[in-house]
Amino acid sequence: MREQNYTKEGFLAGEVLLIDKYIEWTSFDVVNKIRSSLKYKYDIPKIKVGHAGTLDPLATGLLIICTGKKTKEIHNFQNLPKEYTAEIKLGETTPSFDTETDVDAIFPTDHFTETDIINVIKSFKGKQLQIPPDFSAKRVGGKRAYESARKGKSLNLKPAEIEIYDIEILKINIPFVEIKVNSSKGTYIRAVARDIGKKLNSGAHLTALRRTKIGKFSVDDAITVDFFQKKL
Repeated sequence: MREQNYTKEGFLAGEVLLIDKYIEWTSFDVVNKIRSSLKYKYDIPKIKVGHAGTLDPLATGLLIICTGKKTKEIHNFQNLPKEYTAEIKLGETTPSFDTETDVDAIFPTDHFTETDIINVIKSFKGKQLQIPPDFSAKRVGGKRAYESARKGKSLNLKPAEIEIYDIEILKINIPFVEIKVNSSKGTYIRAVARDIGKKLNSGAHLTALRRTKIGKFSVDDAITVDFFQKKL
């Protein structure tokens, strides 16, 4: 984590902030908190603040925030590969593919071994078509998909091409599996969990997710919103 000398002029000209997002905060919660902090601290009536890639509310980790003129460069960060660590629970599914929603089905897990899990997870490396989760920030007809999903509507989202550059197994303790994934823009790790469960003829959902890198930027160099406010 690097020390930074912040100034009003610097934020208006453009700063790139690496934020370690809290669990249960939305990406827009972070943007709004930083914008309001800047307005209050520097008496700025209006300043542009944006994030370079949504991170799910139940996920923690790296969120890139741009201010001022740097918001014009957000697309450059969005296109970078992302790295995540995730914990998956096998044998259960939820509508959201994570713990936002309750378990809706239970499946057996005694028909596969650790070797089966390893082989299935390794098979996800490479280019593939992935169906995004209904509970996602993907825009459908001008709305975020999760807005319709939370009302019980099925969206039948179309598959999108993604690429998993690397996928590593960190720990197996059935029914839990921990993995590290390096993937392209647009990859949903919750959908990876869902598909791992299907390939094992079982079910699966995320129980924890943390974004650790965006391109060359690491969460190790990030600060929390609280720390940011104290340093203003």
